[in-house]
Amino acid sequence: MKIAVSSLGSNLDSKVDPRFGRAHGFIIYNTETDSFEHVDNSKNLSLMQGAGIQTAQFIADKGVDVVVSGSFGPKAASVLERAGIKMVSVGEGLTVKEAIERAL
Repeated sequence: MKIAVSSLGSNLDSKVDPRFGRAHGFIIYNTETDSFEHVDNSKNLSLMQGAGIQTAQFIADKGVDVVVSGSFGPKAASVLERAGIKMVSVGEGLTVKEAIERAL
């Protein structure tokens, strides 16, 4: 299973970015290989509008099963739902590692 977490940094000790569409980046954690990669979201971060939709499509294209963030806008949520991606909302202050544990 692949879990994407909106992140303010590039490792598992980074804090969760409370924004989904305008998150700085995502940590994509693979539970089968116990590995992760950081993917940059700056392309969508700077969009005037539609950041949530574009980010949702970007995450879906990565083959993610679950996405964790602070909140999801209605348009982004719609794209994620259609892609069959489970959404988990978490409060601020968690690390990416803590967010992954909550998503499992």
